Amino acid sequence: MANQDAVLSRLMARSRRVTAAEIPALIDEAGRRLGLSTTQVYLADLQQNRLVPMPHPDPAAVTAFEIEGSMAGLAYRTQLVQRSRDACTAWVPMFDGMERVGVLRVTAPRLDDGLLESSEALAGLATLLVRSKSAHDELLVTQTRTRTMTTQAELLWAFVPPRTIGTEHVTSTAILEPAYDAGGDAFDHSLGDGLLHLALLDAMGHDLASGGASAVALGACRATRRAGGSLSDIATTIDATLSEWIPDRLLTAVIAQLDISTGQFTWINCGHPPPLLIRENHVVPQALEFPAHLPLGLGLGPAAAPAEHHVRLQPGDRVLLYSDGVTEARTSDGSLFGEQRLTDTVIRSMASGNNPAETLRRLIRNLHENHRLHDDATIMLVRWHPD
Repeated sequence: MANQDAVLSRLMARSRRVTAAEIPALIDEAGRRLGLSTTQVYLADLQQNRLVPMPHPDPAAVTAFEIEGSMAGLAYRTQLVQRSRDACTAWVPMFDGMERVGVLRVTAPRLDDGLLESSEALAGLATLLVRSKSAHDELLVTQTRTRTMTTQAELLWAFVPPRTIGTEHVTSTAILEPAYDAGGDAFDHSLGDGLLHLALLDAMGHDLASGGASAVALGACRATRRAGGSLSDIATTIDATLSEWIPDRLLTAVIAQLDISTGQFTWINCGHPPPLLIRENHVVPQALEFPAHLPLGLGLGPAAAPAEHHVRLQPGDRVLLYSDGVTEARTSDGSLFGEQRLTDTVIRSMASGNNPAETLRRLIRNLHENHRLHDDATIMLVRWHPD
């Protein structure tokens, strides 16, 4: 067995001038040097239903797995290594920060603790290699899609950030459906200066102009925030930009920030469903309900800037933001999904021990199985866990 640091350094050096299609062979070679028999990279598809294998030198090793009901899926869902009973096979989660990427399947005559530790290090480097090429290598895009994407959805996915970000003190995760046909919804979250920045946007309509309006709003949001603007400044800039360049489109939004050290949550609401505060597995009634400002895109000017609201979170609190496409999803008999079912589903999932990203994945899966979406459905779940 070769030295772990030397093997990983060699893998990193050799990966710089290869395509994504060549990465699995390099990882497999590195795994053999570490003492593994085989390795195989599996990536989650866009809607997080299946784990899809990257091309591998051995065609017999490229079977896809459902995320529900498989050992591979269990490793993905829990972000914990799963080992077979005979200790010859293990599924090692691949995640970039807090964003779940896939799993690495490893085999050996006997996977002892030392070899598993090396496998986790290899999975971490494999994740970085995959992510570094995902922005420009088409294989990593086509491998994780199951059907053709519309132009407006392609535009939105090019603008939105990773679904899950966070630190040891805060986690933010979001999900956007219908993934291949998204029209006007978008989300944004980022970290900087001790703050978690958040935005959930819902443009009127469900076409390319709607996707363009959300993309423009995301650009205006980021440009204003990075120039030091307040939440009200962000809303005013979005309003002015839309009214000038896409004058026939309105957009609702919740734009917020969380001070990670103090728990101070500040937000503005422009014609959007109010956020929900979940504390100790219960929704705090009307905690974040204030009169909403008008939607953006009317060109009302700085004098009509929306008011900022503030609340101090308690450790463990969750804030749930959503677009009305979630609550307006309908069953075959016409009944609405509704806010109550939304919060009940989230609370039950969190109470059973699921992490925020898994909570939203299960929620959307439940929504697709029992309801029909009539509009974009976007959900963002923020958890403050300073302790």
